[in-house]
Amino acid sequence: MNIKDRIKELVDSLNKKAYEYYVLDNPSTSDKEYDKLYDELVKLEKETGEVLPYSPTQRVGDVILPKFEKYTHKGKLWSLDKAQSIGELEEWHNRNIKLIKEYNLNHEEKLPEVKYIITKKFDGLTINLTYDAMGVLINGATRGTGVVGENVTAQVKTIKSLPLKIDNHALIEVHGEAIMTKEAFLAYNKEGKISLKNLRNGAAGALRNLNVKETARRNLSAFFYDVGYNEGKPFLNYREMLKFMKNKGLPVDGYIRECSTIDEIKKEVEYVESIREDLNYDIDGIVIAIDDIKTREIIGYTIKFPKWAIAYKFEAQEATTTLLDVEWNVGRSGRISPTAILEPVDIAGVTVKRATLNNMDDINRKGVKIGSIVFVRRSNDVIPEIMGIAEENSRDTKDIEVPCKCPYCESEIIREGVHYFCENTLSCKPQLVKSIVHFASREAMDIEGFSEKTCEQLFENLNIKAISDLYSISKEELVSLERFGDKKAQNLIDAISKSKNCELSSFIYSLGIPNVGKKTAKDLAKTFKDFKTFREAEFDDLVNISDIGNTVAQCIVDFFKDEKINSSIEELFKVGVTPYFKDTEVKENNFNDKTVVVTGSLKNYSRTEIKDKLESLGAKVSSSVSKKTDYLLIGEKPGSKFEKASQLGIKIISEEELDKLI
Repeated sequence: MNIKDRIKELVDSLNKKAYEYYVLDNPSTSDKEYDKLYDELVKLEKETGEVLPYSPTQRVGDVILPKFEKYTHKGKLWSLDKAQSIGELEEWHNRNIKLIKEYNLNHEEKLPEVKYIITKKFDGLTINLTYDAMGVLINGATRGTGVVGENVTAQVKTIKSLPLKIDNHALIEVHGEAIMTKEAFLAYNKEGKISLKNLRNGAAGALRNLNVKETARRNLSAFFYDVGYNEGKPFLNYREMLKFMKNKGLPVDGYIRECSTIDEIKKEVEYVESIREDLNYDIDGIVIAIDDIKTREIIGYTIKFPKWAIAYKFEAQEATTTLLDVEWNVGRSGRISPTAILEPVDIAGVTVKRATLNNMDDINRKGVKIGSIVFVRRSNDVIPEIMGIAEENSRDTKDIEVPCKCPYCESEIIREGVHYFCENTLSCKPQLVKSIVHFASREAMDIEGFSEKTCEQLFENLNIKAISDLYSISKEELVSLERFGDKKAQNLIDAISKSKNCELSSFIYSLGIPNVGKKTAKDLAKTFKDFKTFREAEFDDLVNISDIGNTVAQCIVDFFKDEKINSSIEELFKVGVTPYFKDTEVKENNFNDKTVVVTGSLKNYSRTEIKDKLESLGAKVSSSVSKKTDYLLIGEKPGSKFEKASQLGIKIISEEELDKLI
């Protein structure tokens, strides 16, 4: 085989492997093998000067372009009319039915009954790709005015899921949306000198960056949804068009639904809104488009929009407001964290007054100051977070400063890495209260009826200054407190006493060892079987346990080096706390050593109950679907995990099937 043939063979092979990896999420080769073939290609291209336009080596250009050139689209990129209520969708739907009926009354050739295709409305930056008659990507452009955009060919080539060559023999333009995933956003902000404000700005800023290397660093993704210009065989319907793009290797989102009635559309609106937060990218609504292409041609366009499609917009989850002040709070570990006090702003029907500010490094990177106008993002019940400055503020702003002393006990503050800590672990109220509440929580010592409010009462009125003090409280002392009657006092005393006899894994978890969650605690208990052996374990013993890495192992070793901690644990043993290991050997079953993901609302189990149930069967319960997942257990409204599992061919089971398999 001559060198040119070998180059072509390598290019085709590497592009196929990239498609399997980035689009199908089903790699057929190892990273090491891919790198070996890629290095061979680079070497041959350097030796010969022969570089195919669709070679994977053209994806990451170490180049800074002088300026953006204009590009005239072959087919216009239309905007979409927007609806923000079901009523507006119903009006649009009724107009379509009326137009189809009128046409059919006056023409021999009839239009089919209305059928819509619903897809997600991605919140990124529109891109238009041109593939020539040989199937080679020859241009990538932004939407611009819809008629003229900017040439960003070098930038779009950095999107690894995007094919540089397709098996097609006619000039076409395909429209899509370049997006930034949440994983890519977090990874970039962790390393980036300038913090990105949100996913959309991250994607838009990447494509409109003359430094192509910077575009590549943002690791963009894309979804395609339309063939805007086609010199090949025309499409009869939208389904056929979407299938064509998918078959050609373009990434097409798995959510595609057919609807014919307003009730069916309403159900899809509710469904997509319910899965919105589970997605690892942003959407801001759905797009509803007539399926039949002939019907589209008859219904036509306004000056701005196609009449045959409409976007239903969800409520915004992001808003701008003013940062009024910063409040510093102390957590269980003694970490002192900043919380933003905001001028109240409505986000998706909720009034937001407070937001997360992570740490001082994050604050400085985002350039946030008191008085700044800031972007605030809210996701479901997660505490809102400040993403960055929304605009330059002409008003006076003031730097955010770390307090010199603990805001609660006035002890000295020390800095460790990017965080600040109060050293007074023994009598700083927030630290002790949160530590005791964690100790008493359901997955730890399971002291029923114990709350943070109760703990604050005990701290202030009964001089509870250590966890072991809980076990010396008398019923008489509790009855003397506000809101404690005879029965409530006795119930708490009984619950505290009952907790003395506890499972080893629960006791390990209750201690609040950094980075040791309940699953890790179970793994540790199963390995060491008694507390003394666990406490004396060395670093090498710990890292040999599955799923325990260097960080967790070091946290455990460091935890037990603290004399105060060991003294507190001994006090617990003195008052009768006796952790035991219950060696429950898992019988052979369908879930032993399997990875299970749960999605949707279950009828017979809470999330905690199903997790406990599956783990008791020897299963590993994961939060995300991957090719390593064995089962996806679904309830009502299963979300995007269902789509991904379907694409990967993972076995999907209902609660009824779960019970049968057990």
